[in-house]
This record gives sequence, structure tokens and C-alpha cells, in this order.
Amino acid sequence: MSAASASFQKIMDTAEALIQEKDCRQMTLQDIIQRSGLSKGAIYHYVSGKDELLGLILKSRVERANKRFDEAVRDPGSSGMEKPLRSIAEGMLQATRYDNVTNKIFTYLLSQADQPKIAAVLDEVHEFTLRTCASWVETGQRSGYIPAEADGRKLAESLLTFMYGMRVQSTIKREAFRVTEDELIRFMSRTLS
Repeated sequence: MSAASASFQKIMDTAEALIQEKDCRQMTLQDIIQRSGLSKGAIYHYVSGKDELLGLILKSRVERANKRFDEAVRDPGSSGMEKPLRSIAEGMLQATRYDNVTNKIFTYLLSQADQPKIAAVLDEVHEFTLRTCASWVETGQRSGYIPAEADGRKLAESLLTFMYGMRVQSTIKREAFRVTEDELIRFMSRTLS
């Protein structure tokens, strides 16, 4: 890891810790500067503000989920859709927990969606996540587990809409979404076939 990427990762890790402690509204870039020991210039080298940073945290979590999915697909012991779907289900259930940092960020940004800058961040994160989900569908189509004629983008939109619904429900109820990993895998299997 280069010094630049190590600094950026430190910014992201510090922000996540502060969000868990203070929540998104109370966390500031000044808090990140104080906690991380990085200069204001170092922070602004990577992000223009808090909202952009929050969007980048969400996108980094999608990238992690995509990496786990790719590992499950390439696993020589994996046959069929079970392991890749399990990696998606695990990530979805974890991300939609009420106390999960990404859920806190998602809820915060959604509550500020009337502000053009935040709306742009939400749109960017949504499109990034949608493209990632669509790539998962394409992988399933290439492997023959999802019908080739299925509209990958629509399937990805359905998956994303379901995940957003899980996030909202866990936020309203302030508890974990009450579906098991196996139930979620069965739901996704039916939706994708």
C-alpha cells in the first residue's frame, strides 16, 4: 500500500470510527483531522468535503462486497450460485443492520437528499452500486445460472430496491431486518431465475 493510499485509508477508517461514536451529523472533517493526525491539506487532497467522503465510504463497501463475490465465484470448491449468492446475502444483511456504519451513512445522506450536492453523491453511489449488481447478474448469465435473456439491469435494480427497503425497515424499527441468510438466498435465487 502506498503512502497516499495509506493516508486515504486512514481518513476512511477514522471517519467510520467517528460515525460509530458521534453519528454522521456530528462528525466533522475537523474531527477526522484531530483524530487521524493528518493535516487539513492531506484531507482535502482526497475529498472536497464530508459528503463526498461519506459517498466514498459507501462505494468502498460496495467494492469490498464485489471482491468477496469475485472470490466466491473463483473458489474452486464453489459450484453453482450458492457461494456467490451467500457472499451477497451476508453483505446485504450486515449492511442493513441498524447500527452498521454504511446504514448510518445511507440514512444520513437520504435525509439530506434535497440538497443538490448530496443528491449528486447519492446518485453516484446508486449508479456505482447498480453497475456492480449488474456485473453480478452478468456473471451469473455467463455461467448459465441466470437466463441469458434476462434484463440484467432490471434484475440489479430489483436487488438494489430490496436492499434499500431492508435499510429503511431496519432504520424505522431500529433493529436488524428479520430475514435469515438462507431465506435471502432463496429469495434472490427465485428472483434471478
